[in-house]
Amino acid sequence: MKIYLVGGAVRDSLLGEPVTERDWVVVGSTPETLLKLGYEQVGKDFPVFLHPQTHEEYALARTERKTGKGYSGFECHASPDVTLIEDLKRRDLTINAIAKAENGALIDPFNGQEDLDNGLLRHVSPAFQEDPVRILRIARFAARFAHRGFKVAHDTHALMKKMVTNGEVDALVPERVWKECERALKLPNPERFFEVLYRCGALSRIFPELAGLFPETVASSHDKQNQGSAEIAALERLKVATALYPEAEKCSLIRFAALLQPLSENVLKQLLKRMKIPNEYAELSRLIIVHYPACCQYPVNTASDLLSLLQNLDAFRRPQRFALFLDICCAILGEMNPDCVQQLQQAQALASQVEAKQFVAQGLRGGEIKQALFAARQEVLKNLL
Repeated sequence: MKIYLVGGAVRDSLLGEPVTERDWVVVGSTPETLLKLGYEQVGKDFPVFLHPQTHEEYALARTERKTGKGYSGFECHASPDVTLIEDLKRRDLTINAIAKAENGALIDPFNGQEDLDNGLLRHVSPAFQEDPVRILRIARFAARFAHRGFKVAHDTHALMKKMVTNGEVDALVPERVWKECERALKLPNPERFFEVLYRCGALSRIFPELAGLFPETVASSHDKQNQGSAEIAALERLKVATALYPEAEKCSLIRFAALLQPLSENVLKQLLKRMKIPNEYAELSRLIIVHYPACCQYPVNTASDLLSLLQNLDAFRRPQRFALFLDICCAILGEMNPDCVQQLQQAQALASQVEAKQFVAQGLRGGEIKQALFAARQEVLKNLL
């Protein structure tokens, strides 16, 4: 039995980046042997085990054979006679198909180190096209390593386009698409995720609502000839959001809402229904789409209109999200008058001082409280105006 460190841990260590998790492949062994050594089996479709002390994942070397469409249509074969090279060959990218032996020697049969040096995301074998999730992964890797100048290799890009044309990409389920999208939104260059998907034709199939934000002619946000053009406004908004909130706790939330701003409310509803996007993403995106235009109309002249706008923004129950909304409108979208922001901030702060509990103490109930609260807050805002 021989054990090798594989995948992201080897890749990241070669790049000089922090290694957050380690995966291992076991060659020349069986499930029975690992179980006797105290490993705990966790994989059902193929043998994956947890180390008894470190709890890191150890997978038996295996091969895969395509049996149907999608990323679940595979038949796995794991046995002691499967070699390390055969196991590495089934992996997606050459930079992820490098193994490290226990003595520190690197096994690199597909020239992954060379592609690391050249900044190329290249597929290992034609089997890449059998798993549509790999299109999402390569787009995410492009976003992760964009600061290093990584690009998708020409032959790999051609293979991705073929996967879109032959319908393999249509097998992706919304849950997996969103999972990869959310991970990409947290990366240093999330615009590259959507750009790579757009350029290979996948975006219109898996994110048709977003495809409308991009030009009919493929244009790269990194193409100097196209920078500043209206055609790449969607990518530019995302880049601005990323620059302003590089490590914020809600950075993916902010970036997604900024990207979606030009959509109509109906298109947003279609997207949310189809993709089952988490509520916090859905709610903030809806506020931006529906209320951003109204917030650009400065000043709001009546206390009633100002209070209604604050209520529609749920500014009293969700003050932190309200502040986030203003940040996105002013800093990222850039068309909101700073005086309008100040007016809304002051109005929210003053009106928040009037609370429902004072009317409860007066013996009011139900709708009476709501009416009295609105009237009292309206009086406060009249003084502000």
